[in-house]
Amino acid sequence: MSKIRIAHLAGPTATIQNTPPLVTSSKARVKAGLAPLALANGEASAFDTLRAQKLAAPVKVYIEQFSAHPLEADAAELYGPPDGYVAPGGSFSKTKTSEADTPVYEVELTPEDGLYPMPYMALQADGSPWEEETPQPNSEKSRQGFFPDGSRSFEEIDRLSVGVDGKVNLIGGRAEVDFFRVSPPGGFVSGLAHEKRADAGEGDIAPERMGYEFFGYKPWHLAKSPPRPVLAKITNDVQAVMSSGTYDGAIWTQGSPQVEESAYWFNLLIDTKLPIACNAAQRPQGQISNDGPANIVDSVTYIESGIWKDGQGGNRCGTVVIQEQQFFAAREVAKVDARPGGYVATGGHGGIVGQLTHTGKPYVMYVPAYKHTATSDVNITRLPSTVKATRLGAIGLETYDFAVKDGAGRLLADAVPAVTILKEGGYFADTFGDDPAHEPDLTMLIELKLKGGRLGGFVVEGLVPYGMGTSELRMKMLRKASYMGLPVVRTGRGYQEGFADPDPYTIAGLNLTSTKARLLLMAALMKFGHLPAAANPDAPTGAEVEALKMAIAAYQQVFDTH
Repeated sequence: MSKIRIAHLAGPTATIQNTPPLVTSSKARVKAGLAPLALANGEASAFDTLRAQKLAAPVKVYIEQFSAHPLEADAAELYGPPDGYVAPGGSFSKTKTSEADTPVYEVELTPEDGLYPMPYMALQADGSPWEEETPQPNSEKSRQGFFPDGSRSFEEIDRLSVGVDGKVNLIGGRAEVDFFRVSPPGGFVSGLAHEKRADAGEGDIAPERMGYEFFGYKPWHLAKSPPRPVLAKITNDVQAVMSSGTYDGAIWTQGSPQVEESAYWFNLLIDTKLPIACNAAQRPQGQISNDGPANIVDSVTYIESGIWKDGQGGNRCGTVVIQEQQFFAAREVAKVDARPGGYVATGGHGGIVGQLTHTGKPYVMYVPAYKHTATSDVNITRLPSTVKATRLGAIGLETYDFAVKDGAGRLLADAVPAVTILKEGGYFADTFGDDPAHEPDLTMLIELKLKGGRLGGFVVEGLVPYGMGTSELRMKMLRKASYMGLPVVRTGRGYQEGFADPDPYTIAGLNLTSTKARLLLMAALMKFGHLPAAANPDAPTGAEVEALKMAIAAYQQVFDTH
């Protein structure tokens, strides 16, 4: 059978592409004259630290017969003979020479076999053992636990992860995978020559910087998350891969708290009929009960199965997040805790598209009713090259043309809008009365957005489910902001099930979370631009009121269907 072609897209802060610290083994410590590896209570560890590594030369080993399971010997009559016997002194013989001999299998391990779990033998430059990524606590110099692309994590899964049938090669046996460093969690601080690259990129990799070319969250004191303009690069890179005609689908991996946002962004912005399956992990690869490998293999199964197809060459499910054998629709998925089963469907009206059984058979039970990917009204293909924007100049509000895409149709980094989430609670107003001077923080935010030279708006996380703010003064200020060009979306707090009420001056966020509403508003801003500004926002004319209502209706149509 022919294999499917999959693009792996490496996203930022991805625990699923992270590993526990490489800790120096007891064998290395004793070899260097140091004390053996100690447990947290100070006792010497009974076992050594084994990590997946490569052999540099062939080596012959003798494996004790019946040592793979405690009940193998109980069914000894079902087994063929061993390859020979090892005497107590270590010598090997094809025949048994004494009752003390151990039956063994003889095997030659070679570098071509791939990774093997072996003791981690490295020491620090000063001869001390490694205990963490950094040589000393809070050091500015550090090793990295994150992989620079997906190739190593996929190799470890293929080599070391055992399927329900007792076999390995769970990805490579079914798919050919190319690896793309879209916004990776690990980077080459010293650069990398082209011939050593494992990803699909071309040329040498120049020295990279944490927080610019790659984004990891550990070591904690060096953590960096991607800024908003990186979203343009992610969008352009993912769109190029999905439009290449080379692949049957893609797998995106990212940090577990943020994967829900990227999945919904792809649902809105990426113009494709192919499946995008997003994965995260609650635990790093190699840690006890790590969940990432199973999620990735489940994504391969999902793409390979074709159950996402609509029968007309399209994708009926949109972007999905696949976690713990469940397929979540991108619009509804949210992480609620760092534990197995720590993802839920928000909104109260579905959101789990399907699942895999314990044997790995996939099923789709429901399909999203909202527009997505190729049908999205705000995907990158349907975004205009320029929109109208409003800014606060020396003589007041002025309208100008704002560039969204370049001549090649790629999203510009400065085009990604700045949308602020305002969380409202009870007793929120600072004082009595309706003087905006008592809300200087909101006044400053509005002015900053109008002076910033970029698209922007607000999402209010208010009462459930209506999305109303608890401070009428602040809502009046935001209505005025609408007349200054800044759209305002209202959502309920948390994971509300009801829909935010319609309002002629603001946009109802339906049952979206404020986080998802922010992403949709960002996309809609690049579609429609700012709202039409009134000459005097404090006293708009009747014609200006109607123009605002019409503009908000266009926004509302997108929120009602995406």
